Amino acid sequence: MTTKSTTAAEPVRTRPGRHPSPTTRGRNRLNGLPWILPAFVFVAGLIYYSVGYTVYISTLDWDGLSPTAVAVGLGNYTDMLADPVFWASLRHTAVFWAVTFVVQTFLGFTLAAIMHSRVRLATLHKVIIFIPTVLAPATMAPVFRLFFADDGMVNNILRAVGLDALAHPWLADAGTALTVIMMITIWQWTGLWFILYYAAMSQIEPEIIEAARLDRAGNIRTLWYVVWPACRGTTVSLAMLSFIGALKTFDVPYLVTTGGPYHSTEFLGTYIYRQGIRQAHIGYAASISIVLLVLAIAGAIIIGRANRRRAGE
Repeated sequence: MTTKSTTAAEPVRTRPGRHPSPTTRGRNRLNGLPWILPAFVFVAGLIYYSVGYTVYISTLDWDGLSPTAVAVGLGNYTDMLADPVFWASLRHTAVFWAVTFVVQTFLGFTLAAIMHSRVRLATLHKVIIFIPTVLAPATMAPVFRLFFADDGMVNNILRAVGLDALAHPWLADAGTALTVIMMITIWQWTGLWFILYYAAMSQIEPEIIEAARLDRAGNIRTLWYVVWPACRGTTVSLAMLSFIGALKTFDVPYLVTTGGPYHSTEFLGTYIYRQGIRQAHIGYAASISIVLLVLAIAGAIIIGRANRRRAGE
């Protein structure tokens, strides 16, 4: 009995249906379209359209209500370059981001490291640290205004301990109002930093920590050379979030000081609101909004590239 052998030149037949036909692949793509269509419409139809419309409005001299608007081209942008309040708000935003990011990173990382050690009532401590993050600024703003008032708790404590010379209206002083705003923000958002660092530290293999202990590395050296590099991804993400958040800062300075005194707590967000809503300079407010968007995108790109370059090194 003879059998038919397959030669090297004869193509090997595969079972039908193993690879989908071009028609089937096209049908699969169409079947997935309804799932992504709402997100596509939302992004392209709302966000991108809104950005484009804001760019258009930034070229107008318009109060937002009159039926006619005067086209000024780049006039709003040139006025912005000569506006001292704009530069002051930009400087306040930069200082605000640098200080709050550094302090929140230090506090969040330190608290997370402490909570990973043997601490009694650790769950209660975690809840206490995280509570300010979930509190609405609108409910806390009146409390802070009373807290830092001339006859508030801060000055009463200073007077009680014999430091009457330091007691003064903190929010009415242009030299200390921005510091108070940064303190409130640090109090509010350190809990988020703590939670993210705590989660990042939980992903570190215990064997790595034990190896550092066997090499006689102390707590500080272990944190600096082992734990801190392992949390670099979290730090970069927080840097991006805090940078964009600083550019959009509005609620705390507006509710506590309304940007004063003498624009000492003016931020880009509060200045956009002041120009667009309070003074009806819609075109000028739109131009500041476009600058804010460009700064946010550029900052995120720069931070991301710096992180990738450092990771490559």
